[in-house]
Amino acid sequence: MRTHSVIRTPKQSDYPELTRVWEASVRATHGFLPDSYITLLRELVQNQYLDALMLICCKDQHQRITGFAGVAAGKVEMLFVDPRNRGRGIGKQLLRYAMEHLNADELDVNEQNDQAVGFYFKQGFEVIGRSEHDGMGQPYPLLHLRLRRTQSAQLG
Repeated sequence: MRTHSVIRTPKQSDYPELTRVWEASVRATHGFLPDSYITLLRELVQNQYLDALMLICCKDQHQRITGFAGVAAGKVEMLFVDPRNRGRGIGKQLLRYAMEHLNADELDVNEQNDQAVGFYFKQGFEVIGRSEHDGMGQPYPLLHLRLRRTQSAQLG
């Protein structure tokens, strides 16, 4: 079942719910991360990272956040969908909005997150580089992706 909701800008009062969605999504898709690292990242997400990004989100009919994205300097820095709402087109809707309205055409993805890698390839992204470590210097390789030029020409 596809869900198309209005893209909105979350408020600071939404940060606890955004963080809940982030953690649920990470726990569902990042089985390679230890619990202690997720706990550390959760604090950074809620207290630092969300403030540093242009945030967009989708909400369900009960006004609960079903997914969100964060963009900075033309790069999708975060894209997370509540596991209960996966497969409904929310991630694609958020990504398309970020590309079309926030000029985002690059992102990094954990190489070990096969589902996300496949999703981004399907959305027209290609690998332009790789790092052995994540942004915190931990041994979780990142793939650096950019929207294929043919894709960005079609969007414009």
